[in-house]
Amino acid sequence: MAGLFDKVAIIGIGHIGSSLARVIKRDGLAGSLVTLENNAAHRAKALELGIVDEATDDPAIAVTGADLVVLATPVGTYAGLAQAIAPFLKPGAILSDVGSVKMAVLRDVLPHLPDGVSFVPGHPIAGTEHSGPTAGFAELFRGRWCILTPPAGTEQSAIDKVTALWQSAGSTVEIMEASYHDRVLAITSHLPHLIAYTIVGTATDLEASLQQEVIKFSASGFRDFTRIAASDPVMWRDIFLNNREAVLDVLQRFTEDLTALQRAIRWGEGDKLEELFTRTRAIRRSIIDARQA
Repeated sequence: MAGLFDKVAIIGIGHIGSSLARVIKRDGLAGSLVTLENNAAHRAKALELGIVDEATDDPAIAVTGADLVVLATPVGTYAGLAQAIAPFLKPGAILSDVGSVKMAVLRDVLPHLPDGVSFVPGHPIAGTEHSGPTAGFAELFRGRWCILTPPAGTEQSAIDKVTALWQSAGSTVEIMEASYHDRVLAITSHLPHLIAYTIVGTATDLEASLQQEVIKFSASGFRDFTRIAASDPVMWRDIFLNNREAVLDVLQRFTEDLTALQRAIRWGEGDKLEELFTRTRAIRRSIIDARQA
């Protein structure tokens, strides 16, 4: 797998970008690795950590001559970034990304790409609530899924190279239609984050004395919600705005289910509660069996 690319450019050296950089360095997948990063402190830290060979805020320096360019910033920045780097992408280059929304990515990126550049959108389903280049680690993607959503007509060789990259990271790669990806992730990732933000937001609105007691006596359930709700607010703002149709659809379904649950509690319908909890317990067991716990 060594020498998969001569030059790789990672745009954004945060949690995911720096983790991918560590994989590339560890496995020798690129002759040179450069990051395009506006944050001067992040550029300096990435160089200090030795996870990139060069760090710049100049799009031309970053992507000129790159065989692979990976967008690893909030999806709301993609249109501007694609426009900025497009003049410097060489024929035969591959552009990819790590965003959690895919239809909006195709919408925002494809119109800017010159002929001869392949676009292979990707979504590694991995991450923690931490951010910045120091939060990354090469093992982040091991045993996780990475979904690729290449548009019709994408060169197979480009798909194969991006697949090889994520397999080297330890991920299992799945090819999926972008619209289907967004529907799946709306329920498995986006809705849970929305619920977590709401529950923790409710706690912050409590009177001060009760809020302190909630923090003091937090059980594991609430602690898990606070971990999810500590995720990058800019990234999640962009995810919800760019996957609004799918999120609103599953949110409506969730609201209806929540209303039914509320009714069952009010009327003491224990059999309905037990039936629901039995079904949801089975889902947890299937997740454990799939080694995604």
